[in-house]
Amino acid sequence: QVQLVESGGGLVQPGGSLRLSCEASGRIFSIAAMGWYREAPGKERELVAAITGGGSTNYADSVKGRFTISRDNAKNTVYLQMNSLKPEDTAVYYCNLKARITAFQGWMDYWGKGTLVTVSS
Repeated sequence: QVQLVESGGGLVQPGGSLRLSCEASGRIFSIAAMGWYREAPGKERELVAAITGGGSTNYADSVKGRFTISRDNAKNTVYLQMNSLKPEDTAVYYCNLKARITAFQGWMDYWGKGTLVTVSS
């Protein structure tokens, strides 16, 4: 069974920084990508940033230049460094893993429980 454990959320003032971490554990055969999504009140879940095993990254336009995603493949851990935070970044941030648990199964999405980020003065 695959588990994702997130940490690093909290309350921060506008302009501040936070670093989110997510460690994947369990029966994982291969990882295609890890990433972060967020869900603000009244809005749909959206992609924030993602990174493949080869290091290719993808960011939402709203966070480009402010957020940086990185990954430690040996630890199956993904990080999201968030700088210059704005009130509109307030949301529950979910870790996402696209992986296969055996060589004979297709890619599946796994989700963490989410961590709340609140940007407010």
